[in-house]
Parts: sequence; C-alpha cells; structure tokens
Amino acid sequence: MNHTQISYLVFGIVLLAAIIFDLGLLSRGSKTMSIKQALYQTWFWVTLALVFFGFMWFEEGKATALEYISAYLMEWSLSIDNIFVFVLIFSFFKVKENYIPRALLIGILLAILFRVIFITVGVELVQRFNWMLYIFGAFLIYTGIKMFIVDQQDEYNPQDSVVLKFLKRYLPITLEDGHGKYRIIKNGKPVYTALFVVVVMLATTDIVFALDSIPAVMGISRNVLVIYTSNIFAVLGLRSLFFLLRGAVSKFDYLQQGIAIVLIFIGLKMLVEHWIADYVSKNTQVVISLLVIVSCIGGSILYSISHRKKGLPRDRKE
Repeated sequence: MNHTQISYLVFGIVLLAAIIFDLGLLSRGSKTMSIKQALYQTWFWVTLALVFFGFMWFEEGKATALEYISAYLMEWSLSIDNIFVFVLIFSFFKVKENYIPRALLIGILLAILFRVIFITVGVELVQRFNWMLYIFGAFLIYTGIKMFIVDQQDEYNPQDSVVLKFLKRYLPITLEDGHGKYRIIKNGKPVYTALFVVVVMLATTDIVFALDSIPAVMGISRNVLVIYTSNIFAVLGLRSLFFLLRGAVSKFDYLQQGIAIVLIFIGLKMLVEHWIADYVSKNTQVVISLLVIVSCIGGSILYSISHRKKGLPRDRKE
C-alpha cells in the first residue's frame, strides 16, 4: 500500500467515524445546539482538519500539505456565505427551532454526496480535456468580479429560487411544517411539507456554491486527494458553524469582497499557470496562494469587524 492509498484509507476512516459521532449521535432527536456546544464542535472540526494537515505533511510531503490547507481555508471561508443563505432559507419557511438540527443533518449529508459526484466529474473532465482549466479560470474571474460588485446577500431570495419553483411545479407542496414530517396526508392526498422543501434547498444551495469552490480548489491543486479532503472537511463543519455564526454572519460585511479577490487571483493563476511555471517553482506558487488566501480572508473579516457599511443599522436582524 503506497502513501496515497494510506492517506485515502485514513481519511475514509476519519470521515466515517466523524459522520457517526458528530452528525449522527450528536444530532439525534431535535435538540438545538447551544452557542457553547457549537463553539466546541467547530473547534473539533477545525482541529481535525489541522491534524489531517499534519498527517498529509508526514505522508504526502510539504507541498501537498500546503495545497490541502490552502484549499481547506478557501472552502471554509466560502462556507460562511453558505451559512447566510441557510439562515435566509430557515427564516423564509419559518422552520421551528427544534426541526433545524435534523434538517441540517440531512442537507449536509446530501451536500457531501453531491460534492463527491461533482468532484469526480470535474476531475475526470480536466484529465480528459486539459483546456477545461482555462474555462474554469475564466469562470472564477467572472464570478469573483460579480461577487465583488453585487451584494449576494441582498440578491438572494428563497421565494425566487429555481428549486422552489421546480418543486412546486412537479410535486404537491404545502408550506406547513407537518410537525417535523417531510410528507403528510392532506385532503386524502400525500403532499410534501415545507421541511422537505428546506432540505432539498439546503442540498441544492451547496451545489451552487460547489460550482465556485471546486474549480477554485482545482486552481490551488490538481491532487485529487487534496480536492476531496479539503471540500469534505469544510462541509462537515457546516452544521456547528451554522449554529455558531447564524446570529453574527451578517456582520461580516466585507468577507464577500475578500473571497471575490481570492477567486479572481486563483482564476488568473489558472489562466497563466503554464507560463509562470517556467519562472516560479510549484512550491513557491503554493506558498503564494496560501498567503493570498489567508491575507484576503483574514483581512476582510478584520475589516468587517472594525467597519460598518454605510446605511446599515448596528445590529441587523436575521
């Protein structure tokens, strides 16, 4: 068994144990997670990702480990924008507090499944058609510019969601919560509840974010192990991060701009990588990418804390 196979095996064991322990046992029933519990579990996921970083350094080497941590930080920062949309979805459908943990659990498990499918397809496309990297690069630049200019938090409205319109068109839908059930009998006919719609929208929302994040990770690393592990570790921490940040996520006013700059940087890097490879070593490129990601994400968060956008109240409600 070679080093890469060992890394996959260890990651698979960690992933299975984590799903059973955190997403399974700790999510049983309809108990809402407190801020303190959310903080502990967020530290657990971040620590686990950092421990795996150390393992990657030992098994795969410095360059691969730095690619992994860069990709993980990129995915983790994108998760905060993801959480804002989750908050809007729960608020729009007026989901009761005790139904949120289970909806998040199912939504995140579906998101992991869809991520694996998307990554597999994306990697296969790039391996077969290398020119796809240039399309991904151009897409990231376009997405980054749009994200920098347009406030996505104000732009997103669950009522206008294509997914919601699709479900209403092809399925019998009721906006009742169904007392925690996903399908109920109404007027003698089975109908799908608002909770069912919420779970579907959570999973499909993550797909939309994956359209940005997976090409971005490919811009950081072509290593399939890095792409899988960084994505899945970030998604696994979404549930605890949701309960930790849902009251404060709207205060990160400038995080979107920080992420946008990173996406533009990675997109440009993908477009010119063939030429800069002759002048800048792979290891140096990885270090530069890591520094850009940390500087932009960390800087935008700190700037958000110290500055408020004009015209906004000091404490926006969800």
